[in-house]
Amino acid sequence: MTREVRTVVYDPDLQLEAYRFEGIMQKFPNHFHDYYVIGFIEDGKRHLVCNQEEYLLNSGDIIIFNPGDPHACEQVDGRTLDYRCLNIEPEVMRRYAAEMTGHDVMPRFTTHVLCQNELVETLQELHDLILAERQDFCKEELLFVLLEQLISEHSDTERTNAEQEQTAEITRVCAYIESHYMDSIALNELSDLASLSKYHLLRLFTRQKGISPYRYLETIRINHAKRLLEQGLFPMEVAARTGFSDQSHFTNFFKKLIGLTPRQYRRIFNHEQLAVPHAEKAGNPT
Repeated sequence: MTREVRTVVYDPDLQLEAYRFEGIMQKFPNHFHDYYVIGFIEDGKRHLVCNQEEYLLNSGDIIIFNPGDPHACEQVDGRTLDYRCLNIEPEVMRRYAAEMTGHDVMPRFTTHVLCQNELVETLQELHDLILAERQDFCKEELLFVLLEQLISEHSDTERTNAEQEQTAEITRVCAYIESHYMDSIALNELSDLASLSKYHLLRLFTRQKGISPYRYLETIRINHAKRLLEQGLFPMEVAARTGFSDQSHFTNFFKKLIGLTPRQYRRIFNHEQLAVPHAEKAGNPT
């Protein structure tokens, strides 16, 4: 059986995460992140669905997700996947974009897959430097080169944000979920809040958000769980504070969405906040 290696490094200079997955077979269900993802396929083929559009990913393809973009993927040829990505928080992206454009804008990328794009070499070189924990400014220079081309060629900063296009009913439901994610939420509550039948709420929510209300809730919980794990809280406490019924459910769903167990993710940041986090490597985690 192929050994899985999952490596994650947080770069405090660039204020972003670098992920590298080698030899994985994991299927990722429909979910979203509250940060930008810029990644590329090193080896393997994957079927990707993002914002209800389908793609076939191959080695050398670049993938871009905006915060909130629903996506799911799985391998299509029975082979393992080698994949790298950078995770960039919205405010960090805003700062870089402002420095490049001179405007306070939040880029929204309009292209999710760049097939066999020349920028993959820049992205790989930058990723290698982050994993090696290099301290010189070469990293920042490469990041500016990468983002400048992606923003200028593959984003539309004038486009209305998808959240502003939502109906008032779905906006209320999202706000309620985001403020009550720690609680046990019933579909009846959301239905009453939106003044819609449960069936019509499910249809409208999924059409506008690209993800079901329950999956939206669990993704919000996972995003908050990540923050608590980064602060050093243990998985059992995090599960209780983010509304999961038990630690087993939390661990299973966390790994489905993030690709790491909560314990592995916590170790990346759990160095008493004194040292730069080092690479976290795990073989076939349980």
